[in-house]
Amino acid sequence: MKLRYLILSLATALSTSAAMAAPATCQGTAPTGELTATRVQAANVSGPGQGLYEGPVWIGDALYFSHFTFGPGFPSRILKLDASGKVSTAIADSGSNGLAVDGQGNIVAGTHKYKSVSRFTLDGKRSDVAGKYQGQVFNSPNDLAIAADGTIYFSDPAFQRDAAPGGQDKTRVYRVAPDGAVTVVEDGLVNPNGVSLSPAGDVLYVNGMEGKQGVLRAYPIVNGKPQQGRDLVKGLGIPDGMAVDCQGNLYVTEHADQRLRVFTPAGKQIATIHVDANVTNAAFGGPDGKTLFITGAGAVWQVRLGINGAPY
Repeated sequence: MKLRYLILSLATALSTSAAMAAPATCQGTAPTGELTATRVQAANVSGPGQGLYEGPVWIGDALYFSHFTFGPGFPSRILKLDASGKVSTAIADSGSNGLAVDGQGNIVAGTHKYKSVSRFTLDGKRSDVAGKYQGQVFNSPNDLAIAADGTIYFSDPAFQRDAAPGGQDKTRVYRVAPDGAVTVVEDGLVNPNGVSLSPAGDVLYVNGMEGKQGVLRAYPIVNGKPQQGRDLVKGLGIPDGMAVDCQGNLYVTEHADQRLRVFTPAGKQIATIHVDANVTNAAFGGPDGKTLFITGAGAVWQVRLGINGAPY
């Protein structure tokens, strides 16, 4: 049994008495070949306020995701897609991008409004998790992953840097220790974006731009600390968020290419999942953890797979 999946399943179960947590054990076979995801009709939005959906996370029996637009300050809220297919507003003014779930069933978010990593209870109460590095606020915290011991890894690109004053001199990936100490994992990628952990928690994955090409980089974790990273996949389109299944395969979104490509932990491509608009992120959910939910430009897509995965 993978420790990360046990912890995340317990967190999910705690979040509501009626929770239906994804299985803690690894079940099934990873996808191969070409697949196409379908839109969740209730989540469609178009027109001037379309913006982007981001940061899907499955908690209890529902999918939570950010919806931000491109007006001043990049206004953002967290929406909830429940098991009946209804979409409602969970947190009206979250200022959020990427989302994850902690061991107590709370949402942990990259919040460009606050230039910090924030924690939200499901009824909307917010607190800071990490607000500054070397005395300065962050640029626009984006995607994140949480280790079994509570360590948080997050990317800090400059995409929504203008949401509030201040920021860092570089775009980086950071580690937030359980005691709150913030250290740098990576500062060599331009606008690092997607962040994921292997099921065993022994590899950190980050994607971003290296020059004009997108790369997926792997960082072995030794004694809780990421080591020097190596490029696992090169030549990605503009990479965005990622999901990981229980076998450690990575589902990497390529924003403008309107697709996800699935790579083994060794970096071999095994599948492509197509959508019909720009794509931002993905997460596993549903009662058995085998539905991949995908967010993007005014849309949530879903595709049934033969394997379960992490809920963000």
